[in-house]
Amino acid sequence: AFYGPRARPHEAVRALAVRLQQAPHPGSVPEQICRSVVEDLGLSGARIGVETRAGPRMLAAAGSPVSGPGQVFPLRHHGQVVGRLEVARDGASTPAERDTELLSLLADQASPALAALRLAEDARAARERLVLAREEERRRLRREIHDGLGPQLAAVRLRLGVAQACGLPSAADAHLREAVEVLGEALAEVRRITAGLTPATLVDRGLLDATRILAHRLTTDAVRVTVTDPATPLPALPPAVETAAYRITAEAVTNAVRHAGARGVEVTFTARPGALTVTVTDDGTGFDAGAVPGTGLSSIAERAEEIGGAATIGTAPGGTTVTATLPTTLGDPHE
Repeated sequence: AFYGPRARPHEAVRALAVRLQQAPHPGSVPEQICRSVVEDLGLSGARIGVETRAGPRMLAAAGSPVSGPGQVFPLRHHGQVVGRLEVARDGASTPAERDTELLSLLADQASPALAALRLAEDARAARERLVLAREEERRRLRREIHDGLGPQLAAVRLRLGVAQACGLPSAADAHLREAVEVLGEALAEVRRITAGLTPATLVDRGLLDATRILAHRLTTDAVRVTVTDPATPLPALPPAVETAAYRITAEAVTNAVRHAGARGVEVTFTARPGALTVTVTDDGTGFDAGAVPGTGLSSIAERAEEIGGAATIGTAPGGTTVTATLPTTLGDPHE
């Protein structure tokens, strides 16, 4: 009488079956399992995590936060542990001896979906490590070219200039002039390559100052671009996150300046444990919410997603807001 329908296992199983039938895709199964534990069984909290090569990742939670001692139910698929279901109880929860067997059944129901999600999480973690390694390699190449090859070419060009000043025969002087021109083109190409690998201001000045320099360059008499000082100092960021944040900001601000007819554009960075949020707001005309996004807007979402983040674009007649949330705790690219 006290626990009501929660004391009847078949009612909980039936409710779970309905939830799973209504789940739009396998990714929502963990959430439905957690909700069933809390709402149908009456436990205070539940969460489901999956074990990936990059470490455990939490997929879903419901009810009160699960902390401290509680029950843990391994999720096994073909004999291998792929994740875990953790539950917490309070004074109104059903007794552990009443529903432990049922919770084990729920864990078994979740295991196949968790196995598929584990593969997806492994793929995502591998992609994040690849992006991080790529950005680190780009910065290494930039340093090698900028600090090694660039100065060497500049020194050769200088010596050729000195040789020209020595008054050599006209035939030799013509060859020297041509060599100087070719070296000048090579130096310009080196600068172009290093700028394409990683923005120089980003490497030299960091994310905040590089964004302020970008804002100054894009500010005109018609539009003012401002960068708000963050409430708390930005932490040291992985190169991939720093580059993604800068590229997303540059794309969003450029779109606002060129296409939105905005008078003001504001950039804000917000750091919290494990994540960096980039927000770019303008007071322009906006665009049709049903319109197909252009290359610039699509690239914003792609840059966020490739390191495990997400981006949203909200628009209205009074302006557009681009928000990107990027994880700052990426895995080791060398694992």
